[in-house]
Amino acid sequence: MKVITIDGPAGAGKSTIAKIAAAKLGFTYIDTGAMYRAVTYKVLKNGCDFSDTEKIIGLAGQSEIRLDNGKIFLDGEDVTDKIRTRQVTNKTSIIAALGEVRKILREKQRVFSKAQNLVMEGRDIGSVVFPDAEYKFYLDASISERARRRWAELREKGAEVKMEEIVEDINQRDNLDLNRGLCPLIIPKGAFVIDSTNKSIEEVANIIVTHAGK
Repeated sequence: MKVITIDGPAGAGKSTIAKIAAAKLGFTYIDTGAMYRAVTYKVLKNGCDFSDTEKIIGLAGQSEIRLDNGKIFLDGEDVTDKIRTRQVTNKTSIIAALGEVRKILREKQRVFSKAQNLVMEGRDIGSVVFPDAEYKFYLDASISERARRRWAELREKGAEVKMEEIVEDINQRDNLDLNRGLCPLIIPKGAFVIDSTNKSIEEVANIIVTHAGK
């Protein structure tokens, strides 16, 4: 089975671009960030303290996470929209910094690859989950552009948010992702780097398809 990895910071367009590239190639799309969001949502739903590492690991281990046609199901519940709230977004990096949680979800991600060709995106897919993948990409964009995209996404869903708040959120997430001690966000060895700041979603997707479809 073939795996195409796409890594990059928050708001770089990974999810949308990965979906388009997967559709063009006839591959299955996997959003690993949604898996961490799902665990975060479960922690919040259970009223668990984010300092209670043992309980969080237990919740992650007991979680059944399924991705189907762009939707994500947690223990049978469709949480596709529920995991995109600002509350979940602001806590996900805490969950993603826990080694045991990463190990649990990493195994789930590798299982997905055994039965199908995948386009998988996240923060450590090409560097840790599938370091030997033949096709690895790293998407980036300026902070202002990433904030604009996130702001537009939230406004489209009816959320009232201020641009300066989004910029602050992204700066905080970048800091956590880049500086965490375990599996920090890096450009994977051998990855093709794409700056999407001045490129359309379609342009970036076509770059990936052209390289990976050879």
